[in-house]
Amino acid sequence: MAPMGIRLSPLGVAVFFLLGLGVLYHLYSGFLAGRFSLFGLGGEPAGGAAESAADGGAVDLREMLAVAVLAAERGGDEVRRVRESNVLHEKSKGKTREGAEDKMTSGDVLSNRKMFYLLKTAFPNVQINTEEHVDASDKEVIVWNRKIPEDILKEIAAPKEVPAESVTVWIDPLDATQEYTEDLRKYVTTMVCVAVNGKPVLGVIHKPFSEYTAWAMVDGGSNVKARSSYNEKTPKIIVSRSHAGMVKQVALQTFGNQTSIIPAGGAGYKVLALLDVPDMSQEKADLYIHVTYIKKWDICAGNAILKALGGHMTTLSGEEISYTGSDGIEGGLLASIKMNHQALVRKLPDLEKSGHQ
Repeated sequence: MAPMGIRLSPLGVAVFFLLGLGVLYHLYSGFLAGRFSLFGLGGEPAGGAAESAADGGAVDLREMLAVAVLAAERGGDEVRRVRESNVLHEKSKGKTREGAEDKMTSGDVLSNRKMFYLLKTAFPNVQINTEEHVDASDKEVIVWNRKIPEDILKEIAAPKEVPAESVTVWIDPLDATQEYTEDLRKYVTTMVCVAVNGKPVLGVIHKPFSEYTAWAMVDGGSNVKARSSYNEKTPKIIVSRSHAGMVKQVALQTFGNQTSIIPAGGAGYKVLALLDVPDMSQEKADLYIHVTYIKKWDICAGNAILKALGGHMTTLSGEEISYTGSDGIEGGLLASIKMNHQALVRKLPDLEKSGHQ
């Protein structure tokens, strides 16, 4: 009962309660909205492309490059840590089309988690395709400090915005898993690629065990260069270890007995072999050839880097590769730089057929 015999009107109590709710909503709605925005962006609220990305508008490719480099290096830290612990928890995901074991390790899983969630937190509205399964129950929120490294700012002075819906990100959290399990460390890379409307425009390849990172943006800049010369007449050709025999037979017929075949692991490593890379463990080659089905997360970053430097990566029949739709390509690939790429395509008419035999 109210004091002094005063009776409270139910209607008055209801009005007072509703007014109280309104005050609380006014006080806290702005705060909560700011916190959710901060969670989505992975850092302090900022202007420009980052805010547009939260609304599903535009993203800045220069910012995406900064995050891609950080993601590849963070993933590389996990890859290196697991390998050095010598506890890989190796298991098979099944068989590849060629009948080999498709292996996965803790290095793949932990690198994938770091890379995927760093990119997804920073750019929540872009599509991200990754080689490994993303477990929502194992989610990790990784904050990006919104700083763009000086080497990127030096090469790419201005922001470059594109619609968020046009962007597809391809992640390879551990390229050359087979070699990783064999402790052939030089072949291992982590990679991030950004494609816009299916065209590769931004690529990052990181070598965890030498801590070298190559990056490039098409019509932007890069921290890696092509070599001064390549041998088009009797080239050194880098190929997958399992393909060396079949490629050698055709290459010798095409280019002569002076042609060299370099068996190697990992698509990222093979692309770096075409470039001027300051890493003593990196072999050098003039061409990169693959003759069977290959996944797009294996090749997208290398394709973007080569394209930014004036090189080419196509199917063996010379077709450009689109980084939308399915996650693989059937037509093998040929990668070159500072060469007449279409002339090379015409010289190698039988390789794709050889790869399917």
